[in-house]
Amino acid sequence: MEKHKGFPGRLPGTDFQFTIRHGSKKGATRIVARERWRDRKALDRAADEAFMAALWDHFGEEPFVRGNLDAGRLSWLFGREVVPAEENFDPESYDALLRIDVAKARAAFPDVFLDEEE
Repeated sequence: MEKHKGFPGRLPGTDFQFTIRHGSKKGATRIVARERWRDRKALDRAADEAFMAALWDHFGEEPFVRGNLDAGRLSWLFGREVVPAEENFDPESYDALLRIDVAKARAAFPDVFLDEEE
């Protein structure tokens, strides 16, 4: 399992995890698209935005390996702002390639991309 050095481990001051320390012996947790309802708590929305900002800062538009990124946190963005970057995507693989769908990410998290628009 690739570890993304320099990637934040969690949202500061919370238990919202962004990375995992060790891979599971049973295999990677499946990434699934989770529905984000409008009435989610502000802290949940802040965690999504901070995670997207970390993804953008770390990887930009380039495809990236899932590695030690938390499946639960990825699942909140998967299928919308984060999409498979390979044809034979395996949602249960630490080696799966993902990428940011920049247009959808900009629409959902405009504050993450403010510096680029200036």
